[in-house]
Amino acid sequence: MPKMKSHKGVAKRFKKTGTGKVKHKQSGRSHLLTHKNRSRKRRLKASGRVSKADQQSIKRLLPYA
Repeated sequence: MPKMKSHKGVAKRFKKTGTGKVKHKQSGRSHLLTHKNRSRKRRLKASGRVSKADQQSIKRLLPYA
């Protein structure tokens, strides 16, 4: 049986943690940063966790992650 291919769009956006949860980068950090206050930009640095409802579909698209 051939190897499964991982979905490249999902592979660029999500990573799996050591415990098997899925994390993602926060959106809204690429441009138009001058009018956002400092604390908001600092909060956007942190990575977020994917909800339980969406984890199964993302894990299916990343078979070897």
